[in-house]
Amino acid sequence: MERKKVTLPDLSRKKEQGIPITMLTAYDYPLAQAVDQAGIDLILVGDSYGMVVLGYNSTVPVTMEQMLTACQAVARGARRAFLIGDMPFMSYQADVAEAVRNAGRFIKEANMDAVKLEGGREVANTVRAITNAGIPVMGHIGLTPQSISQLGGYRTQGTTAAAAHELLDDALALQEAGCFAIVLEKVPDRVAEFITKRLHIPTIGIGAGTHTDGQVLVIHDLLGLFDRFLPKFAKQYAQLHGLIAQALNEYKTEVETRTFPAPEHTFAIQDQEWEAFLQMKDEHSTQVPFAFADAHADTSRVY
Repeated sequence: MERKKVTLPDLSRKKEQGIPITMLTAYDYPLAQAVDQAGIDLILVGDSYGMVVLGYNSTVPVTMEQMLTACQAVARGARRAFLIGDMPFMSYQADVAEAVRNAGRFIKEANMDAVKLEGGREVANTVRAITNAGIPVMGHIGLTPQSISQLGGYRTQGTTAAAAHELLDDALALQEAGCFAIVLEKVPDRVAEFITKRLHIPTIGIGAGTHTDGQVLVIHDLLGLFDRFLPKFAKQYAQLHGLIAQALNEYKTEVETRTFPAPEHTFAIQDQEWEAFLQMKDEHSTQVPFAFADAHADTSRVY
């Protein structure tokens, strides 16, 4: 039986009933299929795509076109999950009208259900304009990777009383502007719990403790596919990088020792067809190719 599409009322209902919301990133068709089949509520096509798939050192270089391509692939693979496209750096910061147009591209061209953008009170007007255009928006505060230079590195946010109060103000401003949910990244657990209790919209934590309304992880961290580093807040539920390396080494060895492809991986031609081919080959080898002499008669000719 095919499960119905997750909707915004479903997420609100889960918060009201205290049922945790599940969210994962995905960047391509096969992983989107797997995440969707597992029954995960939300799939975020995050701009972390730039780091874990494209190999950038940060999320900043990712372009709108790259994000749209990844979103299109995920949308083809997922049918049930609520899909969120991450708006990349400088796709919404410079101009509100441009932000609305870019958000619309995620919906119209990439078949996303919503968009996500980073920032607090400073992006509230942008959030309001996008939601007024009929596009659902997820907020993101705390550690915001697009602002990593301004933040001074991948540091925990909200660790002082003043900083925690600013996070609360940011969350309330985003809620008032129309966000349907907010990601809290790398925030002290008690701060995240306090914000979650003050909001009537769901919070999704990543490195924010167990008392948010839901959790999100980068799927490559969860599966052990990204070996450059593992954030403290991430848990590896599998270690596929090692398994992949082992499989590749076995393939290399079998090719070099001619044990692959084995008979079960090859295709045959019937004996009578093979004999006919050999006879045709012998007949052809006794004939001079047409116009062979003319083609080589004058190699000094210039055309």
